[in-house]
Amino acid sequence: MALSSFIDYLNLERKYSRHTVTAYSRDIESFLDFLDTEYGAMPVTEVSYPLIRSWVVKLGDEGLGNRSVNRKVASLKAYFKFLQKTGVLQQSPLAKHKSLKVRKEIQVPFSGDEIDAVLGELSSSSDFESLRDLAMVSLFYATGMRRSELINLRVKDVDLARRSIKVLGKRNKERIIPLINWLVDILNTYIDQRNQCFGAENDRLLLTNKGENLYDTFVYRTINRYFSKVSQKTKTSPHMLRHTFATHLLNNGADLNGVKELLGHASLASTQVYTHTSMAELSKVYQKAHPRNRSDD
Repeated sequence: MALSSFIDYLNLERKYSRHTVTAYSRDIESFLDFLDTEYGAMPVTEVSYPLIRSWVVKLGDEGLGNRSVNRKVASLKAYFKFLQKTGVLQQSPLAKHKSLKVRKEIQVPFSGDEIDAVLGELSSSSDFESLRDLAMVSLFYATGMRRSELINLRVKDVDLARRSIKVLGKRNKERIIPLINWLVDILNTYIDQRNQCFGAENDRLLLTNKGENLYDTFVYRTINRYFSKVSQKTKTSPHMLRHTFATHLLNNGADLNGVKELLGHASLASTQVYTHTSMAELSKVYQKAHPRNRSDD
């Protein structure tokens, strides 16, 4: 069965985002290209686990890290599972595959001072670009939305009167996120300026300086540009603002289930990755407050 059928399945039935579908397609094509180069034309029904292992070894030899290799293999595993589901394969050659070990990296969120420094710089100007970038940073930090969700926001999704915003998340699942007054004021100012500059021709909320749709690299570069000035962290991406949103809420006593709903996670397991910093804060409070934790005991 052609790869195109699997892509249609991801788009139409699983309703994955364009970015996710592109990643799946690229990973699987990488493997198919490897097969063509190393073994010639081969039907997918003849692919064996040793062949896949040789691809994995090749990826490692090319300098790809274990995390990236695991992602590629996961894409291939999903493809074989689809072929099994549709009757092309009786059993997936990756049925007993175990992922490569990946060292867990603790992602340190932005500090309050770093957030304040960026917001302070952006608040000092009132031109369209500064207001747009301020709205972008503020939306990430105040709602925890994903980059793709922010890019696809439309003006009609923002309800300033009810202080809420509608977000279209993964697999086209909608969620409503409440807006704090601080963000309402920022969006109100930005939308006024946006409408003066570009009117209603484009209904996307956030636009480029030319009034066009935002795109992934534009958002990444914008966030990285501001935060690399104030932070020594190696990662200054939009996702780090999502991570910061969740961590700051948890550090200030937010319920884990509530944060899960705000982030649009399907399960608590996904949200729990943000709790390590919260545990560090909790430990400090505990060590300081417990009556038995005294140096003279």
